[in-house]
Formats: sequence, C-alpha cells, structure tokens
Amino acid sequence: MMSPWTQRFIGLALDLRALRFGSFTLKSGRQSPYFFNAGAFNDGAGLDGLARCYAEAIVASGHDFDMLFGPAYKGIPLAAAIAISLYRDHDRNVDFAFNRKEAKAHGEGGEVVGAELSGRVLIVDDVISAGTSIRESVELIERAGAQACGVAIALDRQERGKDNRSAVSAVRASGLEVITIASLKDLVTWLDEHDDLAQHRAAMAEYQSRYGA
Repeated sequence: MMSPWTQRFIGLALDLRALRFGSFTLKSGRQSPYFFNAGAFNDGAGLDGLARCYAEAIVASGHDFDMLFGPAYKGIPLAAAIAISLYRDHDRNVDFAFNRKEAKAHGEGGEVVGAELSGRVLIVDDVISAGTSIRESVELIERAGAQACGVAIALDRQERGKDNRSAVSAVRASGLEVITIASLKDLVTWLDEHDDLAQHRAAMAEYQSRYGA
C-alpha cells in the first residue's frame, strides 16, 4: 500500500505536469512512457507541497542526520523548502547548505553557501540518474570534514544501468542510505488504480518489464 506522502506526491506532480505520461526520449536514448521534471514545482504552493512529501518520507525513514545539503541547481530550493517543512511540520530545526557551480573568490568565498558542513549530512535531490551529482556532493562534503550519510530523492526510476543495477542500488551499494518519495512501481500501481489514465498502463508495464531493475 502506498504511503500518504507518495499518493500526494504523484497527484501533485500530475496536477503541475511535473509528471507526464506519453512518449519521451531520455538522455540515455531510451523511449520512456513517462517523464518527470522537478523544475515544474515552480510556485510557492507546489514547492511547499513537494517539500512536505520529502519531509514526511525523511521522518518516516527514521534515518539519523544532522543537516541537509542541496546540490546545485535543483537541490538548492529543495534543501531550503525541506528544512522549512521539517521545522514547521515536524518540530525539527536543521541546518542546510548548498554549493555553487564555481567557487567564489571574493566576498565570503568558497564553494558552499549556508551552514558550515558538519556531522552527518543528508543530500537532497530530485532523482538519481548516473549518480554523478551524488558522487560530487559526497566528495565536497568529505573535503569539508563532514560525513555524507544518505540521499533523499523524489522519484526512483528503478531502471537497470550498464551493470544491471539501478542508479539508486549503486548508490546504496556505496554505503549511502537512499530515501525515496515514490518509485516506478508506485507509478504503475497508481495507473492500475486510476481509470482516467488507463491508456498508459500497457506502455508502463512493458517499460517496467524491459528496463526495470
């Protein structure tokens, strides 16, 4: 059974067209019957709803962490909004930080903005594709003397990569906990339960069978 935050996330993503069904060519060259774009959560209500889903999934996981880190660029508003939701809705006040794409040589300088990286750091991002952004974030966090303890993402595509593992499985194998709001399996379940989207069921099931990890 899907969690309440998973159901709210999928419904909100569909309403804002952050999640669309159809035919899309991915960066990998695969033809996908769905597409997810976290950039579509681009107003106050949408970002607030998304952050609440992240915060609920993080709290429910029971994972221990001290602060949040958002990789540039999509992770920046996510880290800030999730920190607000954790404080407002769960009485948990945590620091957050994010990075610049290029280190700043003037003013306060450096490559990190916000709180000083310390303790156990939870990385927040929209999805894990090749895992490059996560590796770069882990390296940055470790250079600061802190510990990357996990990653929270909105959607786990649950697709096999070159080594037949999903990107999320590869990150977990590296020792990081991965917290997800929703997965490909959840999307297929959603379609099974919503007749208004019935025309997309067969394509999604075939895609899951062909590429699912």
